[in-house]
Amino acid sequence: MICTALQKENYRVSHAYTCKDGQSLAAGHTFDLVILDVNLPDGDGFEFCRWIKARSDVPVLFLSARDLEEDVLNGYEIGADDYVTKPFSMKILLKKIPVILSRESRETKKSNIYDDGFLKIDFESGTARIEGNTCTVTPTEYHILKKLMDHKGQLLTYSVLLDSLWKDGVELMDKHVLAVHINRLRKKIETEEHRYISNVYGMGYVWK
Repeated sequence: MICTALQKENYRVSHAYTCKDGQSLAAGHTFDLVILDVNLPDGDGFEFCRWIKARSDVPVLFLSARDLEEDVLNGYEIGADDYVTKPFSMKILLKKIPVILSRESRETKKSNIYDDGFLKIDFESGTARIEGNTCTVTPTEYHILKKLMDHKGQLLTYSVLLDSLWKDGVELMDKHVLAVHINRLRKKIETEEHRYISNVYGMGYVWK
């Protein structure tokens, strides 16, 4: 029911019924928000929240029948952004989600840091890390990363991306030179499990 309601609002949704399945999803994908129950077939939602918070700053919204004050307080203490008790209003839930996502977006822009638990980029200091290990990224690659991340999920055509980079002083002459830089960048930051940049053939690039 929740997945269907979210998909109708144009959210992309993945779902899991167990902690194990949730960990598998979180290990192989990047998420903007986790909606989490407390009572799970193979574990405790509080423990799952601790597990994912140790790996990523993804916001967590608890949605649970566990409505005791101590449960709600425990949820907030371990890092939850909100705690909704069942039964709940779907309309209210759908209002809460964009508020959390908007708050997260503002905080990310303010800190100027991207961190999904695998890849961490600090645009202020000009540093990049893969699983904690330093990754050498050139100034041009930083500019490309920033442009793509600032338009996450949006197609940036070759001409739009080149014009935008040119305004920042990055003089890439054509899409072939751009492709060379992006291919080098992908080799540095991507693995089979972590794919970030998608090439839309003949059109441009998308940060996924």
